[in-house]
Formats: sequence, C-alpha cells, structure tokens
Amino acid sequence: MQKRPFLALALAGALLLGCNPTYNWRDYSSPEAPFRVMFPAKPSTHTRSVNLDGMRVEMTMTAAEVEGVTFAVGTGMAPDTARAQAAVAAMKTAMVRNIGATVQREDARAASGSGEEARTSIDIEALGNAHGQPTRLRGHFEARGKRFYQ
Repeated sequence: MQKRPFLALALAGALLLGCNPTYNWRDYSSPEAPFRVMFPAKPSTHTRSVNLDGMRVEMTMTAAEVEGVTFAVGTGMAPDTARAQAAVAAMKTAMVRNIGATVQREDARAASGSGEEARTSIDIEALGNAHGQPTRLRGHFEARGKRFYQ
C-alpha cells in the first residue's frame, strides 16, 4: 500500500520537471517569408537595411531571448538566385565576425538546381565573445531561390 503514494508523488514530480516556466514555447509563422518556427518566448521582429558583401538588402530578424540565450531567424530577398546563394557565406562571415568567433565545426552543402530550385546551406558551431561574455553560436544559413535565411 505504501508504494502508491510514493508512485503518485514521483509521477507528480516528473510532470512538474517537464513544465519549465522559463520556456514558454509558441508557434510563429512569418507574414513575410515562407517559414514557421517555435520560439521559447514571445518574439519581436525588426527590419533593417544590411550590407551583405556589397549587396544592400532589407533583412527581417525575428528573435526571442530567454536566460541570455537568443533564438532568432533572419530572412531577406536577393535580386536573383546567384546573389541569394552568395548571401549565405556573407551572413555566416558577418555573424562569426560580430562575436570574434572561431568556427569549431562547419558543414556546407553546395547549390543544387537552378532558378527557384537553387539551394545552398551552411551549418556552423563557433565560439566567441559577445558583450564581454563567452558566446556559443549555432547557426544555419540557407538560400532557396531568391530568399535567404539565417
């Protein structure tokens, strides 16, 4: 008989561990770009003009921060697929440079297809320093047709 109260208490404890109040996951669909993602808190969105290796584009960044960890998706549109493909490397270089990082791991996939079917992607892990704090960057950079993402 004593096993039941212990089992109920253990089950209740396990359920409480699964409910982390720090992360309040929510589904987000971009109104501007074809992507859907989960954020751990209510995200904010900002658009600004950026220079990606000589190409000036409007880039929209949607991000949420929880306990010093930033979760973000950035997207923009290039004038053509070739420049969108080039934007992938430019975004990676800019993000690594922003935190003075050293790339620890990189996995690049070459472009395939042409026109709207063209795709290029780079995944990286890098270690650097942002605002005087050690920083780890895990990034995915991708171009699909004229649109690019980070």
